[in-house]
Amino acid sequence: MSPEFVSMAKETAGMFAFLAAELTVLFLVISYFVGMLQEYISPAKIQQILSAKKGKGYIIAAFLGAITPFCSCSTIPFLKGLLRAKAGFGTMMVFLFASPLLNPIIIGLFVVTFGIKVTVFYFTIALGVSIIAGYSLEKLGFERYIKPSAYEAPKPSGCGSSCGSRPVENKWRRVWRSTWSDFKKVLPYLIGGIAIGSMIYGFMPTEWVASVASSDNLFAVPVAAVIGIPLYIRAEAVIPLSAALAAKGMGLGAIMALIIGSAGASLTEVILLKSIFNNKMIAAFLVVILGMAVSAGLLYQVIFPA
Repeated sequence: MSPEFVSMAKETAGMFAFLAAELTVLFLVISYFVGMLQEYISPAKIQQILSAKKGKGYIIAAFLGAITPFCSCSTIPFLKGLLRAKAGFGTMMVFLFASPLLNPIIIGLFVVTFGIKVTVFYFTIALGVSIIAGYSLEKLGFERYIKPSAYEAPKPSGCGSSCGSRPVENKWRRVWRSTWSDFKKVLPYLIGGIAIGSMIYGFMPTEWVASVASSDNLFAVPVAAVIGIPLYIRAEAVIPLSAALAAKGMGLGAIMALIIGSAGASLTEVILLKSIFNNKMIAAFLVVILGMAVSAGLLYQVIFPA
């Protein structure tokens, strides 16, 4: 093996070890904190708040989405609960947009990976567009594109009388068990993203990345946004991957578009949304995510030129 290959392999291994340790600790700490927070803010309470509020409900929905660590697909069951609770359509849509994009895992990874300035910009754009989109879709009457079957309550599970006789587990231990369970579920995605990102960091030619995806390329942002949606890489994986791309010269505007596209929507989520929405509502949902990704990427390049 050539000395150059050995050097690149060492860089790859070093980056993998660093990211694996850092992101593992970050994920566990933030997930545990949010788990404890959710002990006091239950799904039923969230549904009650969104159902009762009107004018301020959009902002409340966005911030509630920001403290619920859901990916784009796991938001769907909760959305069905909001529908059955007769929450406002606009606030539900704000929650649908904001929840996967603003959850504490993404924000924490953003701060560690890209710094406060980039994180504040991302948070502001995602929050603002989510609120505007939810309000606009409600005023345009898109509620009519919800399927009637989405309002139907699930059938009883038939748990039986034994359900109420289980011992009550200490909440600290219960949250830790839930945190560890969630961590094991995302671990393959986390390790996969770190591995790919480390390989990019160690082996991908810097000159090539800079030429096709730098801030000087006008098409880098829309292409990254379009690629992100069908890609469906969880935030736990796409952020370390994006960090490697940034280190190789990819513009942060394109990275912003890639993260929003991949975290905010996916083919899997679209399939799940088919059980709730008609095609026109699904098309509107994709237009919002794509528009958010492109506008965030282009706006970042204008405000923070390289």
